[in-house]
Amino acid sequence: MFTGIWMMDFSLYDFLQYSLILALIALLLVVVFVHVSAKMIDQTRHEKEKHFLTADGKEESFPSLMDPPSLELSVVVPSYNEELRLPVMMDEAMEYLEKRQKKNPSFTYEVIVVDDGSKDKTTEVAMKYTKKYGAQKVRVLTLVKNRGKGGAVKMGTLSSRGRLILMADADGATKFADIEKVEEGLESITEKPDNMVISCGSRAHLEEDSVAQRSLFRTFLMYGFHFLVWFFCVRGIKDTQCGFKLFTREAALKTFSSLHVERWAFDVELLFIAQCFDIPVVEVAVNWTEIEGSKLVPFWSWLQMGRDLVFIRLRYLTGAWRLESERKTQ
Repeated sequence: MFTGIWMMDFSLYDFLQYSLILALIALLLVVVFVHVSAKMIDQTRHEKEKHFLTADGKEESFPSLMDPPSLELSVVVPSYNEELRLPVMMDEAMEYLEKRQKKNPSFTYEVIVVDDGSKDKTTEVAMKYTKKYGAQKVRVLTLVKNRGKGGAVKMGTLSSRGRLILMADADGATKFADIEKVEEGLESITEKPDNMVISCGSRAHLEEDSVAQRSLFRTFLMYGFHFLVWFFCVRGIKDTQCGFKLFTREAALKTFSSLHVERWAFDVELLFIAQCFDIPVVEVAVNWTEIEGSKLVPFWSWLQMGRDLVFIRLRYLTGAWRLESERKTQ
């Protein structure tokens, strides 16, 4: 009897011991994979991506984000296969920007359309605006290969001249005039360490209506993603994914210097980096409309983003990724 109890206790002890060993091995494998896969990310800028074409076809070099600003505003528009949706967004943006400049001649701007390795005529469509308004106002950065939205935004931001830098989606889902709202959000922050602050457009106020229109499965995915964002990376921001964010040049330089994620979850890493550096982030409600033609595939894109969130945390935690100095970005 006592022998049986002893053997049962011994078996339980063995089971716990082996489970702990397996858990440690699994953790070690995850850490190794996180480090190895982190090294696979190629962020080298191709030589062709360092130049843009003027209205008359002359090739000129993009400036650097490390240069002093020479304009008031840069608008970065990541675009992938957007030949159909881009004109609507660009017409609205250019109309607003031109009217604003007419009212206030000291207001200067540029729009950088980043063609993220499109297979359609996105570059040709964007170049029509360069020819119409000139390369001082509209520039097209054509990436040699598809990097993902985050990679496109980063390349455009590194090539910008503005004191303020706005990222805006090519689908025009956010009313462009709402830039005034995010500007007000930026100005509402009185304490700006080293002039660094970020103002995020937010659709959180529309969440109740969106839940009513979504399927139960998509609602589950949405709340699951929000939980992972909160648990692993960013707290205090209800909508990390709205593609309408305004940065001071200093904040853009600080955050994009360390950005690694090039696809859908890049917004989360940007805000994670901002919070690591104690950069103030304000969230501002903006108008938003669902536009047909989204590149986001509900299940697989959410799955990819969930994976990226876990990797973001683990890679910084294990030292696979580090917060870089600005000098290493160019």
